[in-house]
Amino acid sequence: MSEPRSSEPVTLLNEVFPGDTNALNTLFGGRLMSIMDTAAGMAASQFAHEEFVTVSVDALKFKRPAYQGDIIRTKGRVVWTSPRTVGVLVKSCRMTRSDWDPEEICSGFFFMVAIDDSMKPVTVPQFTPSTDEEKELWNKAERAREAMR
Repeated sequence: MSEPRSSEPVTLLNEVFPGDTNALNTLFGGRLMSIMDTAAGMAASQFAHEEFVTVSVDALKFKRPAYQGDIIRTKGRVVWTSPRTVGVLVKSCRMTRSDWDPEEICSGFFFMVAIDDSMKPVTVPQFTPSTDEEKELWNKAERAREAMR
């Protein structure tokens, strides 16, 4: 099995437009989940240079709303692997154009399976946590994955 291509985080920036909001001018949760899923898929693909599909999502924690006109910064980072699955920690923050000070609005683990052209699972490089933070995130992701079984 090959080595991971990159374990650097992927960062997406999205603006909250009127079509992304509800009657209170706050971002639809489903729209945020879509953005987070995209970041998870990109982080997994960058890590393994494979195509991925989402197999499960940990309980997302919506902490604060985002409003029309906000910038959403979403970071996805591979923190866990099994032979065919990559666990990505995704965090989204809202920022205003006037201060660009990130305020976390949602986070969770997305589990992605690598697939070939026939949609059959393929093996992925393995992530080896080395720092205390990486080991802690690995354990959290593993517990989240086990809780979904």
